[in-house]
Amino acid sequence: MTRWLLYIAIYRELSGLVVVNHGRWRMNMEGFGVPVHRQTSPPGASCRTLLKANTLHVEIPSHSTESVSREHRLQRSKTETHRRETIFAADALQIYDNKIPIHHKFKLLQRVATVKDDGSVEFEVEGDIESESINVESDEPLDEAEFEYIRPMQIVMLIVGTRGDVQPFIPIAKRLQDYGHRVRLATHPNFKEFVLMAGLEFYPLGGDPKLLASYMVRNKGFLPSGPSEILIQRNHMKEIIYSLLPACKQPDVDTGIPFQADAIIANRTAYGHTHVAEGLKLPLHIFFTMPWTPTTEFPHPLSRVKQPAGYRISYQIVDSLIWLGVRDIINDFRKKKLKIRPVTYLSSSRFSESDVPHAYLWSPYLVPKPKDWGPKIDVVGYCFLDLASNYEPPESLVKWLEAGDSPIYFGFGSLPVQEPDKMTQIIIQALERTGQRGIINEGWGGLGRSAEPMDFIYLLDNCPHDWLFLKCKAVVHHGGAGTTAAGLKAACPTTVVPFFGDQPFWGDRVHARGVGPPPIPVDEFSLPRLVNAINYMLDPKVKRQAVELAKVLENEDGVEGAVRAFFKQLGRRKREPEPEPEPQRSSLLFIRKCFGCS
Repeated sequence: MTRWLLYIAIYRELSGLVVVNHGRWRMNMEGFGVPVHRQTSPPGASCRTLLKANTLHVEIPSHSTESVSREHRLQRSKTETHRRETIFAADALQIYDNKIPIHHKFKLLQRVATVKDDGSVEFEVEGDIESESINVESDEPLDEAEFEYIRPMQIVMLIVGTRGDVQPFIPIAKRLQDYGHRVRLATHPNFKEFVLMAGLEFYPLGGDPKLLASYMVRNKGFLPSGPSEILIQRNHMKEIIYSLLPACKQPDVDTGIPFQADAIIANRTAYGHTHVAEGLKLPLHIFFTMPWTPTTEFPHPLSRVKQPAGYRISYQIVDSLIWLGVRDIINDFRKKKLKIRPVTYLSSSRFSESDVPHAYLWSPYLVPKPKDWGPKIDVVGYCFLDLASNYEPPESLVKWLEAGDSPIYFGFGSLPVQEPDKMTQIIIQALERTGQRGIINEGWGGLGRSAEPMDFIYLLDNCPHDWLFLKCKAVVHHGGAGTTAAGLKAACPTTVVPFFGDQPFWGDRVHARGVGPPPIPVDEFSLPRLVNAINYMLDPKVKRQAVELAKVLENEDGVEGAVRAFFKQLGRRKREPEPEPEPQRSSLLFIRKCFGCS
């Protein structure tokens, strides 16, 4: 999920965002063909005054090109704060209306969205939004004969992210091979050995996930340390996007064996996946570990909106903000490599992801499929990869585990810990107060390194979760989708300490399922709260709930569910009529439509 934060960081920098009152952000509309008027600050003005003076004031011209008077601009600026604090449901709903002009939608986004320091998008909607009339078809069971006799295909998986993002696709790819299909897993070179050792074909995508992770550690989140770093990260993203097309049709790098994809499977963070599928006219299926399909049942996990009226709109707002950070790269890619016309994300001309099948890789017993998700959306279950069977633990760890009671696991992976020594001391004191033993995973944040040797503490560098969590009585972690799944499968009561992104979402779901306390945001991590969380997890009732959920997960086969969802959607696509080609437009109208969006 760190990649979405990078998109927002780039969006902030390139759009010229500045802070205004109440910690809100405003968009610079230059580059969208919209003139921006600014007030200049007199010499010697303080930084705070300068920020206020540079608050962006956007004028959307109609047919007149006359400049707006300074007095009018000043009058507008006096009412700006009040206007942005009151966002009505009817206004926000216009983001979904394809009849609304693009420049009006940008102006609306500028009023609605507030990007917080934890990477979430916050907004408020006053009033009620009447639910759109949604015709939700019933899910059709896959015909077994059709399932068995789908012709052998060459399938490419476009997977961008960390090892945790790649790992669920390994068992899915192997299961597809079992059904007679050739599968190429295209991901970063860092994971080549990981993919090849699983018996899969590998193709390198651009970008280095370690670069992204170091960016996150260095900046303690997603805010860039300087404009120069933004350029580096944009080049990093460009490498990824431009590498997607060769992954679909170039021969194997090592053997030279030809490859031509018949279908694409991708995760959301590949981001250029829909455009490649459009350009090559290939079926696309998106597999992902967090909700990204609009629903009225809960907001986008990367948003913070309390009113149910804003839940569905939150998905459009988050997606739109991300698009603003990469739209020029995508459109260059479409024109130069795919030879298709550029698009504006908020227009109806974009290749619509609402028509793309999605399979979500979590258990429906943790988050059931929303009632307003149609038949193109599946919730298939967790896809676990067995790493425990080949793991040889260090002798010191085995002896420590055998020497006492089952421990509590603490670990935050590669996430930045601002004060690792302070957090370590809180963990140690909490274990002392509750009389528990603990394993502390150092990770990249340096957790536990300052701890004095103690009998009830074991410092761990790296260990497969599916091996270790079975030895633990409870787990405390950041709430990543994969780590959360591993803890639940091992019947471990779970405390989530979210840092950013979708982690609060999973923390809330764990608590709602009764297998853990309310999440503790990392900024609120304290001794009293951790002690309370440990006592909560030690409650026998919570352990029973965790055991019951683990039994359900044990009986699920998310891998088979993912494969069947893929075949089901392929069969559905064959039965659907081909869309009629769009009428040809004159060159003048085409240029006018796309000017400013390329």
